[in-house]
Amino acid sequence: MRNYFDEQLALLNTELIEMGALCEDIIAITPRALEAGSASTVKKATPIDAEIRRKERDIEGLCLKLLLQQQPVAKDLRQISAALKMVTDMERIGDQAADVAEILSFLSESRSEATPILIGMAKAAMKMVTESVDAFVKRDIMLAEKVVADDDAVDGYFIAVKHSLIDEIAKTSEQGEHALDLLMIAKYFERIGDHAVNIAHWVIFSITGEHRREHNDLVR
Repeated sequence: MRNYFDEQLALLNTELIEMGALCEDIIAITPRALEAGSASTVKKATPIDAEIRRKERDIEGLCLKLLLQQQPVAKDLRQISAALKMVTDMERIGDQAADVAEILSFLSESRSEATPILIGMAKAAMKMVTESVDAFVKRDIMLAEKVVADDDAVDGYFIAVKHSLIDEIAKTSEQGEHALDLLMIAKYFERIGDHAVNIAHWVIFSITGEHRREHNDLVR
């Protein structure tokens, strides 16, 4: 019985890795679209977002099966409970990345001084998502804590984007609408970073039983 349970836990890890990879894929659309100065690649976001939602349902079903059909010990129970929380954050990461893609689909192809900063921000947020899932699979507290610390860099990117766009509007008021769209994209990436931090905190909980971030502080 325990061997079967361990196999199902391994399957849970595999499913989480695959869902995390999908989150990476949908986030990666943004820097490609910004670097090319074209929104032609953003159409790929819709099917990826749908697949992320399907993965969420599959993982929730697997977690509930493990809880109802098996008798997990405390350590296993924490791991399954953390996985249930994590997939919610991962699904929201997919939603927010899809929202970014939607903005890009209507965005003009004009370049902005903030574009390179946004590209860096997207890549930093994507790395946080990847490492938060890796930390869960490897049961690596230090990696989870690194994700939490890396949120400062993403927040720094947001401030830099905001200041760059303010300067841009001051120089050319006609760029106002375009600047607001880019600022919205930056805000979505800031929230993606926050969701990666949520995941990292659930990783720490799954290992230690301690949740270091107050429930009310979690991004929803």
